[in-house]
Amino acid sequence: MRNWNVGIVGGGPGGLMTAYALQKLADKPIRVTLFEASERLGGKILTPRFQRASVQFEAGAAEFYDYSQHDEDPLKMLIAELGLSITRMAGSAVISNGQVLANLDDIRNHLGEKAYQSLIEFDGKARDRMTPQEFHAADYPDGSNQKPDLYRFDSVLAEIQEPSARKYIEDLIHSDLATEPSQTSVAYGLQNYVMNNGKYMDLYSIVGGNEQLPQALAARIDAKVMLKHPVSKVDKSASGRWIVQTNHDGEVQQHEFDFVVIALPHNHLTSVTFSGEKLSQAVREHYDYYHYPAHYLRVTILFDQPFWRDKLTDSFWMLDHFGGCCLYDESSREPESKYGVLGWLLSGSAAEEFSVKDDEQLIGAALDSLPAFLPDGRKHFLEGRVYRWLGAVNAMPGGLVPQRHDRRHQPEPQKHPELFMVGDYMFDSTLNGVLDSANYVAAWIATNISETSEVLS
Repeated sequence: MRNWNVGIVGGGPGGLMTAYALQKLADKPIRVTLFEASERLGGKILTPRFQRASVQFEAGAAEFYDYSQHDEDPLKMLIAELGLSITRMAGSAVISNGQVLANLDDIRNHLGEKAYQSLIEFDGKARDRMTPQEFHAADYPDGSNQKPDLYRFDSVLAEIQEPSARKYIEDLIHSDLATEPSQTSVAYGLQNYVMNNGKYMDLYSIVGGNEQLPQALAARIDAKVMLKHPVSKVDKSASGRWIVQTNHDGEVQQHEFDFVVIALPHNHLTSVTFSGEKLSQAVREHYDYYHYPAHYLRVTILFDQPFWRDKLTDSFWMLDHFGGCCLYDESSREPESKYGVLGWLLSGSAAEEFSVKDDEQLIGAALDSLPAFLPDGRKHFLEGRVYRWLGAVNAMPGGLVPQRHDRRHQPEPQKHPELFMVGDYMFDSTLNGVLDSANYVAAWIATNISETSEVLS
C-alpha cells in the first residue's frame, strides 16, 4: 500500500496541530515531515524560566480564549484530550492616573458622571452591534459578500464625546488589538471591546505553563521532526511531486512530498521562495491580502516577593502607559512561589517604537510605569527579560473581507491543489483560529488521500 508523504513547514502551533489532526483523520498510511527553522517547537507559545530563580513565565501567548459557553470549543477540547489542566484567568480593572477602576462605581467616582454616562452609552451600542452569537461566528466560513468597509475603529471611538471615557476604552483594548484603532476594522475593534464582557468569552491558561500544549502535541505526533532546517524554496517537479528545499548547517537538502502545508506566521511567508510564476504570484497575493502587521513586546520582571498583592489581586490589569498595556501577575500562575513576577505586554506602535531600545532601557521603562501606589518596585527587583514579537499578529485578521475557507487555504488551487496554508492570520489572530485552520486543512488532505487511494486501487 502506498505511503503518502506530507511536508509541513513550520513547527509552531499551526504545524503541530496540523500534524496531530492529520494523524487522527487519515485512513491511509502517511508519513509526515515537520520542518522548523529554530531549535525548538512551539513558535509563539513559550514558557521560559528566569536565571536568578527557577520561576517560569509566559513570554508568548499568555492566555487562551474560552468560547464553550456558546458552542463546542475545539481548542479547549484538544487541551483536555491531551490531559492538560487549565485555570481561569480574570481581570476587570484599568489602572488610570494611579487609580484602579474595577467597576462602574469606580469610573463614576474617578472619571466623573459624564464619563460614566458616555461609557454606559458606548457599551450598549457596542453590544447591540456585536451580539455574543455574532462574536462567536465572526470567522465567516463561507466568506463575506460585503464590500470592504472604508471606516476604521477610530471612527467609532470618535463618537465618544467625553475624552476621559474615550481614553479609558483605548487603554482597555489596546493590548488586545495589538495596533491602533485607526489601523483596524470596526468589526475587529468591537470584538476586542466586547470580549471583556463575560457573556462573550472567558480566559484561561494551562496549569504548569502554556508551552505544555505544543510539547504534548509534539510527543503525540508520529512525524519526522527536522529542527534547524529553515525552508528556503518550495517547487513542483515535472512529475507533480513537491520539492521542499532546506538549508541545514550550510548544507542544502531537498525533500519530496505529495502534499505541502505552509504553517508559517504571516510575517515569515516571504522567507520562502515559491517557484513558478503562477504559484509565486498567488502566494504574493495571499501574503498581500493579509498584510496588516501588528506588534507585541513583552517585558517580564522577577521580584523577590509579590509586593502588589495587598492592592492588586487579579490575574491581569490594563495600565494607562505605553498607549495602554496589559500588566500580568505572572506569579499568580504559581501561587505557591515566594517570588513575584509582573509582565508588561506592549502593543501596536508603542511596541514597535520601544523595540529599538535595549533590554535594560525597556526594563527600566516598565519599572517606571508602576503606579504610584506601588513605590517599591525597584527595591524588590531581581531580573528582567524582554521578548519582541514584531509583526507576529495581524491588525486586520481575515483581511478586509473574509474569504471562503477553501480560498483562504489554497493560494493557487488550479495547478497547485496540493499546497495549503495554515495560520491564525486568516481567522482571528488567536490559537483558536490557528486550530480551526489546521483542522480544516488536515481534513481536506485526509479526504484527498482517501479518495485518490480508492481511485488508484
